[in-house]
Amino acid sequence: MLKIGLTGGIGSGKSTVALIFEKEGIPVIDADRISHNLVLPGKPCLKKIIHCFGQSILHTDGSLDRAKLRKQVFNHPDQRKQLEAIMHPAVTAAMQTQANAIIAPYCILAIPLLIETQLQHIVDRILVIDLSGKRQLERVKKRSILSSDEVKAIMNAQVSHHERRLQAHDIIDNNSDIDTLKQEVMKLHTLYLNLSRLKNNL
Repeated sequence: MLKIGLTGGIGSGKSTVALIFEKEGIPVIDADRISHNLVLPGKPCLKKIIHCFGQSILHTDGSLDRAKLRKQVFNHPDQRKQLEAIMHPAVTAAMQTQANAIIAPYCILAIPLLIETQLQHIVDRILVIDLSGKRQLERVKKRSILSSDEVKAIMNAQVSHHERRLQAHDIIDNNSDIDTLKQEVMKLHTLYLNLSRLKNNL
């Protein structure tokens, strides 16, 4: 089965693209969704995080305060590496397990930090959703409570537009309207179906 790695900067429209693929019956394995499930109360990953960062990163109900943890590690590289060492292998293993169980022409692996975490090897092609920095900032501010400085800090911590485009097999420039975006996704849907048939005939 063909595995497509879907990635892009914060606010670029990855979730919207994933939803369009899903509506066409294509399975989407979402790294963020898996990450949320792995840190539910009682899960091994949450226990490791508590061991490293203490009880203070929990809500009163015992669930992980993701915003507090993100803020704590963002400006502390050593702590961020600790968190990544806990989460990244677990998320990657869960994604691969799910992908191996799927019966479909192809599937989408939605991994926001695919390039940053050097997971190119677990997919066959990389689809980058690209958006101008100005539009990214506008979109993220509309949907979240983050300040402009916080959004810019996240953008700066991610790889550049140029680096993403260099790594991509396919690129969607998401600077237009939703109808144009759907058309671009459908072109790639056709391409991926054809590539899947070729792969299966090898």
